[in-house]
Amino acid sequence: MKAVVIRTFGEPDGLEVVDVPEPVPGPGQVRIAAEAIGVGGVDAVIRRGTLAAYGFREGHLLGSEVAGRVSAVGEGVDEAWTGRRVWAFTGLSGGYAEQAVAALDDVLPLPDGLSGADAVALGGSGVVAHFALDRARFAPGESVLVRGAAGSIGITAVQLAARGGAGAVAVTTSSAERGARLRDLGATHVLDRSGAGDDVPKGFDVVVDVVAGPQLPSFLDRLNPNGRYVAVGVVGGQPPADFGTRLMDAFRASLSFATLSTDTVPGPDRQAVRAAQFTAAAHGELRTVVHEILPLGRAAAAHRAMDAGEVFGRIVLTP
Repeated sequence: MKAVVIRTFGEPDGLEVVDVPEPVPGPGQVRIAAEAIGVGGVDAVIRRGTLAAYGFREGHLLGSEVAGRVSAVGEGVDEAWTGRRVWAFTGLSGGYAEQAVAALDDVLPLPDGLSGADAVALGGSGVVAHFALDRARFAPGESVLVRGAAGSIGITAVQLAARGGAGAVAVTTSSAERGARLRDLGATHVLDRSGAGDDVPKGFDVVVDVVAGPQLPSFLDRLNPNGRYVAVGVVGGQPPADFGTRLMDAFRASLSFATLSTDTVPGPDRQAVRAAQFTAAAHGELRTVVHEILPLGRAAAAHRAMDAGEVFGRIVLTP
């Protein structure tokens, strides 16, 4: 079968389409014939070699989420799963392929009315947005800033904050056109990437940050007293090593900073939230944004678009 691996770390052209054997599901696993494959920010971070210290090596098969039909089941899995349309988390590898394997605990049936492309635009990112707001103890009436709101995590976070009764939902983004689209999803204030804009709230009770990077400390300064900052990604790189001094300098404001990886959220809790979000999306109550659908062989083009900051929502690959 066809799959996409990292031939060399670095630029998108280091991705290569190769032939590999079809995976065989082990005990408690299913194999899925993919119809849609999500392309996420973490894929780009792995491709660049940023996480090599965590054991990622050249030859790595990228991809963490797919949607499609179960084509085979492993030992201990009910044969009734065969043929069902599902979404699946494949870990941090194995998704960029015609067939992928996942543990049954990481598989969810897709509701009628939800396409595979929409499922992978929401499945991995929606739970991050949900639990980021949960970790921030977000409450109705509070002001929220979503930094890096044009990706699938940010798009969902904007909607969840607006649906949750936020007093203001501000976003940072790179253009007026993107800002208008985010307003349509629930944003009330649009800022540029540096945090500047017209009629900007003086401060925020909650910041959800997908970007991190060198400007993170300046956004810590935007927190209201008792404000909570949750970093959910590092697509802009690591923050300065001394960013914590900003928190200490504002000691009397009782600010909080946290990171969030959904790896620390119990699996059943993730799946319960994901199932509810899939149902909401199928009923039109939660919107997904698919930037573009490309064939699997154009994975490098998808990564070039992400690196250039051209993506609004999520790019989806199809075998």
